[in-house]
Amino acid sequence: MSEHIFIGVAWPYANGPLHLGHIAGAYLPADIFARYHRLKGNDVLMVSGSDQHGTPVTIRAEQESVTPQEVATRYHKQFVDCWRRLGISFDLFTTTDTPNHTQVAHDMFLTLLEKGYIYKDKMVQAYCPKCQRFLPDRYLEGTCPYCDFNKARGDECDECGKPLSPSELKELRCHLCSTPPRFEFSEHFFLRLSSFQDRLAAWIKEQTHWRRNVLGGAWKFLNEGLRDRAITRDLDWGVTVPQPGFERKRLYVWFENVIGYLSASKEWAKLQGDDTAWQAFWQEDARSFYFLGKDNIFFHCLSWPAMLMGYGSLNLPYDVPANEWLTIEGKKLSTSRNRAVWLHDYLERYAPDALRYTLSANMPETGDSDFSWREFLRRNNNELVATYGNLAHRVLTFAQRNFDGVVPPAGELDELSQSLLHEDEAALGRVDKLLYRCGFKAAVKEAMSLAKEANRYLDEQAPWKTIETKRDTAARSVYTALSVLTVLKTVFYPFLPFSSEELHSFLGFDGSVKESGWKAQFLPPGQKLRQPEPLFVKLDEDIVAQETSRLGSWQEDQAGA
Repeated sequence: MSEHIFIGVAWPYANGPLHLGHIAGAYLPADIFARYHRLKGNDVLMVSGSDQHGTPVTIRAEQESVTPQEVATRYHKQFVDCWRRLGISFDLFTTTDTPNHTQVAHDMFLTLLEKGYIYKDKMVQAYCPKCQRFLPDRYLEGTCPYCDFNKARGDECDECGKPLSPSELKELRCHLCSTPPRFEFSEHFFLRLSSFQDRLAAWIKEQTHWRRNVLGGAWKFLNEGLRDRAITRDLDWGVTVPQPGFERKRLYVWFENVIGYLSASKEWAKLQGDDTAWQAFWQEDARSFYFLGKDNIFFHCLSWPAMLMGYGSLNLPYDVPANEWLTIEGKKLSTSRNRAVWLHDYLERYAPDALRYTLSANMPETGDSDFSWREFLRRNNNELVATYGNLAHRVLTFAQRNFDGVVPPAGELDELSQSLLHEDEAALGRVDKLLYRCGFKAAVKEAMSLAKEANRYLDEQAPWKTIETKRDTAARSVYTALSVLTVLKTVFYPFLPFSSEELHSFLGFDGSVKESGWKAQFLPPGQKLRQPEPLFVKLDEDIVAQETSRLGSWQEDQAGA
């Protein structure tokens, strides 16, 4: 019986281009998981969208002297193009700037307000005398009181991940003009997070399947005690507050953007022609997975579940497989210093599957990992080209030359051939279990291990030596290797969708890998094979120096062009 799998992926701020940290942190693991479950025959809904309302968007707009909408529209288009080229298979990638999202956000707000989980109060808020405006938290920066990072934001420290309020920061200043602000009273709505402390603790105690780093992060916040947080802000860009007297304020993005998971699901349902289709993923026997970076653990493990508990009748997260950071060439990724590998730039020069494989093999699942161009070159040339690609190409071209381009008869399989075919079935099962538990790094390693095993088998059988004198023996080994390729294109499909589809076609199958399902396909002797081409391209050693020299050498506006 098929399962309903909901996959929510963190909403990127539409204020700049995507970089590899974004991809390794949330978007690639989510896509691997979605493709795997679709291949298993499960009903999957994977949604996200551009967060168009965050203050990072308005800051970028002010820097460029354009409207926030112009900035958001530009980067949303770039995101959509990047997803297509990298193969990130959203069922819907929308924006927070739709009437549907506003309606769903208003419904969440009003329901929580009616139930007493939202209340109105005054708070002291920073006011910049030079800019003559109240400053949203992201318009403030200062020194973090916990780790002394001197560019902490007014809502969160990028260095230690602690959620903050502006009054906690030392050496507080306006992000735009560096003027120290003064504090004045401003009326806002607050989410009564403190009232969910015990319920959230009891719920998280049951989530024994969560990653240790995610559980540790959630318990850290709980042990410190949850505090009520403002959910509105003094700003004229964003989702309106559905209450009189708050016309010049907007819903705070940390409260509003997570509601996008629900609003996107409802938007998707309408596009299917069935307004109730979202309910199968939110109100029935379904499992919800949220993919994000570790800086979002608080919002997805505590505040969003609290909102869902308060609203009622909606599924809580089943798992939050948050990833750690990706560093670049051994140093922390920095967009302000332009020390990043920008996705749209990468896709101009290299194949998508090479990046998907490199990031999968070194995914920061439980600890930080590093991307280097030297490692990228090694993974591409030694593993994709020389191991997996070489296996596929030499078997397929040998069959073309010596067996008229068809699958040869298996004959009576010897012990070695039977052992390899048993191993590929076992590998299919091992990768299945790992992917089911969001173990992507270990799963792709298992897949490549099978390719290595098949290469060893082929080297030992050496059909190019036996083809003239023992044709039946050569046919048997080619049949066995081709059969392993049917498993490899399946287990690699979630990671390498483009090359897996190519191999699927080269093996003589019609349709897509997805239609074939998560199983070892039977290769009938006599099946016509298609003329193969190399699955991967060997890269020149020179790219390491070329690409490393590009880090930090561009201007930020060039990266976003």
